[in-house]
Amino acid sequence: MELLCFLVLVLGSSIRANGAVSQLSWREISNINSQGPYIGIVVPNAFEMNPLLQSPSFVAHNKFPYFDFAGKHFRIGEIERKKVIVVMTGLSMLNAGLSTQLLLTLFNIEGVLHCGVAGNANPKLQIGDVTIPQYWAHTGLWNWQRFGDGPKNELAFEADGDFGRKFGYLNISNYNNYTKHSNSVTNVLNNVWYQAEETFPVNGTPEVRQHAFWVPVNKAYFKIARKLKNVKLGGCVNTTCLPRRPIVVRVKRGVSANVFVDNKAYREFLYSKFDATSIDMESAAVALVCLQQKTPFIAIRALSDLAGGGSAMSNEAAVFASLAAQNAVDVLIRFISLLT
Repeated sequence: MELLCFLVLVLGSSIRANGAVSQLSWREISNINSQGPYIGIVVPNAFEMNPLLQSPSFVAHNKFPYFDFAGKHFRIGEIERKKVIVVMTGLSMLNAGLSTQLLLTLFNIEGVLHCGVAGNANPKLQIGDVTIPQYWAHTGLWNWQRFGDGPKNELAFEADGDFGRKFGYLNISNYNNYTKHSNSVTNVLNNVWYQAEETFPVNGTPEVRQHAFWVPVNKAYFKIARKLKNVKLGGCVNTTCLPRRPIVVRVKRGVSANVFVDNKAYREFLYSKFDATSIDMESAAVALVCLQQKTPFIAIRALSDLAGGGSAMSNEAAVFASLAAQNAVDVLIRFISLLT
């Protein structure tokens, strides 16, 4: 008997260590899902999520307010009488993708809303504005071309379909910092070519890949977002106020990568090359998972700074990040109220 108990204990521990869902957890998940479906809300960090949890619009479930699994704390409740499950991802594309996949795997989710702050690449907009891009791309998947090769040279593994030159490149030499006494030289870092992600849709043949670069948000969600333009947003932090009251605006494109962009030259490149407005580290990962899982998705990102600086306001993110986070949450709540 003692040996049997020891084996059960060891096996149970190994199952938990390997990430399997226990029978007890499955019963809890089944109880939660029996009251679904839910709207999934994915938020990167605590300071972006706290305004949502502190809002009177969020009401935690009275019987199962949360479910913990694999290091994630899934908060269960209602917003504007819509059933929701909220999860904080943590920083980066990896964490955002893992959290979104867990959310969709464990729970009965009818759509995913992503909310947070972002850097701004669009000089026509200002801090505090809330952007809702129609398309998202992961701009951190690169093929770094060898020195001496140029746009007419085939990339490594391009013939096999792994990489391509469709989405263009960044020529490092264009950003050499010359003086009046220096001569133009080719930078040995050469060119970085942007690549589409490999995707494996749930209704496709397993291990047969497709490719995605610009991932569209859900058409119905994007149409609803037109009704958000009159949401009243905050424009001041204590006595520091923005030049004008922030607005909600649908934009063409946002981009994400495991890069915190605090560089004016790269910001301007992203805007001129890709017509990108919002720059962050998570949204494209959420978009790609939802694309593969055939789940409706939209992202709401408030601008906390002009990426790389250059506006009339100094130390933008430090001052206005909290305002941007609150504005994003206010728009998210209003969006949820418009869902039928």
